[in-house]
Amino acid sequence: MRILFAEDDHDLNRAVKTLLERSGYQVDAVFDGQDAAEYAETNAYDGIILDWMMPELDGVEALRRIRAKNIRTPCLLLTARDAVEDRVTGLDAGADDYLPKPFDPQELLARVRAMLRHRDTYVPEVISFEDLQLDKNTGELQCRERSVRLTGKVFQLMQLFMENPRVLFPVQQLMDRIWSWESEAEINVVWVNISTLRKKLSELETVAEIRVHRGMGYSLEKGI
Repeated sequence: MRILFAEDDHDLNRAVKTLLERSGYQVDAVFDGQDAAEYAETNAYDGIILDWMMPELDGVEALRRIRAKNIRTPCLLLTARDAVEDRVTGLDAGADDYLPKPFDPQELLARVRAMLRHRDTYVPEVISFEDLQLDKNTGELQCRERSVRLTGKVFQLMQLFMENPRVLFPVQQLMDRIWSWESEAEINVVWVNISTLRKKLSELETVAEIRVHRGMGYSLEKGI
C-alpha cells in the first residue's frame, strides 16, 4: 500500500518514513503542505499522513485543498495541538483520525492500519494511452496479454507521462516533479529511471515509446 507522508522536521520525517517502509508500506515523503497537496492531486495513495504545522501550507489547509479536489483518500493528522477546538478543526477539514505529538511508533502504525481498513471500496483507477493501460492503484502496466509491475519513481514517471501524453518534459522539470523532496538526488537519477522505464516498455512490445528529444527532454509518444 502506498502512503503520502508530510512532515517538515527532517529527522522525524526520515524516522517515520523508515518505520512505515519497514512495515511494508511504500512511502512518498514531502516536507511542506504545498507539496503534500500537489502529490495527493497527481498520485494515487491508499492513505495520507499530514503534520499540522508545516511551511507553505499547514496540514489543515493542505487537506482542505485535497478534499476540494474530491480526493477521498483517508487522512491521519499529526499535531502537537491538543485543544478540543483544534481537533474539531482538523476533523472538519476532512481528517479521518488525529494523533497528538509526541506519539509512540506502535500507536502510529496501529492508527495507520485502522485508517486503511476504513478506505472506500477499492475501485481501480486505470489510465490509457494507445495500447497501454496503467492501474494507478496497483502499478500494473498492461499491453494486450503482457503486463509488468512498476514501482517507485519508475511508476511515478509512467503515470506522469500517461496523464500527459505527447507533452515534452525537460529533464529538470522531471527532477522537480518526481524528486523535488530528495535534496541529495542528482540529475542522473532521471536518466537511470527513464532507461528502466524504456526497457519495461520494450518488454511489453507496445506501440508507445518514451521519445528522447536531445537537449530538450522526454515525451510519451506513439512509436514511428
